[in-house]
Amino acid sequence: MDSSGNWIVGAIVGAEITFWVLLLLGLVARYVLKLKLISTALLISVPLADLVLIVLVGLDLSRGSEPTSVHGLAAVYLGFSVGFGHYIVGRADAWFAHRFAGGPRPSRPPRTGPAKVKHEWQDWLRVLTAWAIAVPALLTMKAFSGWSWPASIEELWTDELWSWVARLTLINVAWFVTGPVYAAIFKSRYAPEESEPRTMERV
Repeated sequence: MDSSGNWIVGAIVGAEITFWVLLLLGLVARYVLKLKLISTALLISVPLADLVLIVLVGLDLSRGSEPTSVHGLAAVYLGFSVGFGHYIVGRADAWFAHRFAGGPRPSRPPRTGPAKVKHEWQDWLRVLTAWAIAVPALLTMKAFSGWSWPASIEELWTDELWSWVARLTLINVAWFVTGPVYAAIFKSRYAPEESEPRTMERV
């Protein structure tokens, strides 16, 4: 891995650490220290880590660096951060509200019934959002390095950027089949012991 790849990996790790640090500090400020304005500022700042990563990768490519699989990893990280970030923040906020502000326990994901199907669709839409962010970013990087379509299946899976597109697409399709499609076919009705929605089940 060249020096460019090394610091991009460091930037990805730093962005992930920054995400969790800002999230934790924001929730502590809100629910433990009761500093609402500071909490709001910290939570609003959570996406800034992704913005900084985008800028750093863009600057690296603008200086003439050849896009590599590490640049591709940054695009993948960005996609999943956008796709799942809001959900993670919401779950963490619900847990802190329960633990420190007397809020209700966050509910478990439903196991059967229409609610299960809805939950799986929502999960897959997050994956689709991640795909919709990451793949255009990967294709833009490919354009930086001189656009070319993979000439074979082998090249599709070995090219440093096309391979990310292939893997993400495979994950997206597999998640769709094993998530909402499976739930709609096999989990759409409540099990006998769950004839009523388990609205009171908590973690």
